[in-house]
Amino acid sequence: MNQTSETLFESQIEKLPLVSRGKVRDIYGVDDDKLLIVASDRLSAFDVVLPTPIPGKGWVLTALSNFWFGRTQHIVPNHLIPDPHHIALPDTAAQALRDGRAMIVRKLKPLPIEAIVRGYLIGSGWKDYQATGAVCGIELPAGLLQADKLPEPIFTPSTKADVGDHDDNISFDRAAELTSPELAERVKQISLQLYIEAAEHALGCGIIIADTKFEFGLDDNGTLTLIDEVLTPDSSRFWPADSYTPGSSPPSFDKQYVRDYLETLDWDKKAPGPALPPDVVARTSEKYYEAYKTLTARS
Repeated sequence: MNQTSETLFESQIEKLPLVSRGKVRDIYGVDDDKLLIVASDRLSAFDVVLPTPIPGKGWVLTALSNFWFGRTQHIVPNHLIPDPHHIALPDTAAQALRDGRAMIVRKLKPLPIEAIVRGYLIGSGWKDYQATGAVCGIELPAGLLQADKLPEPIFTPSTKADVGDHDDNISFDRAAELTSPELAERVKQISLQLYIEAAEHALGCGIIIADTKFEFGLDDNGTLTLIDEVLTPDSSRFWPADSYTPGSSPPSFDKQYVRDYLETLDWDKKAPGPALPPDVVARTSEKYYEAYKTLTARS
């Protein structure tokens, strides 16, 4: 692999303006219409950035996103700049690009919603179902178990939260108010198509994609465009298909492993987050790489 051996908690590219520093990604301006996105090894859980980085995580997020961007461009355009290596960059930015931690993308106007698709009953969806018999207002059959496969995938949008805040699940009608009825419907249909095609590919590789989050933006012509990351262990729940059994939370290839560890601690899920022990860090790093190798058949 070409992943960097060094762990990166926070990038520093002094010769480019810092646009924002998110939970995982640092975004820099390249010029008026391009951004450099650097994926760090930071990990957030329960919307809190933990102080302990996961070695190689940023490399996996970038490489896996690039893989899925390539496989889904027949469904919806994405923000990647093709062949970015010809773009003049300062040394530290160029190194991040060569190391596989960074991507150069078109600067777009992001939508104020996150597009979540659920194929299985887990996480906040399971809690919602236990309380109401529905997920985000979508009625489901009675008697479903935790981690059960849903009769069909469902679209459950949420708000976009700032660092340290929680995303809130919203109804489709609210998503339409925040965007427009036509745009919300297009986001819904494209998100479902993306999930269905990706889930089919992943299942053929032995991985169940239980749910995932997409983000979209608009270009100057109003073209809906896939942005940010796509179908990574940070934005999705990946379960090994050979050990899947409904009725409990399955083992995973994603940061659920860290969430499960954190649930054993006396922590109020508010910043600052607790440091992770070396064995949890090592196992989480292994899970990220395993997800990449399994889904892409690359080593």
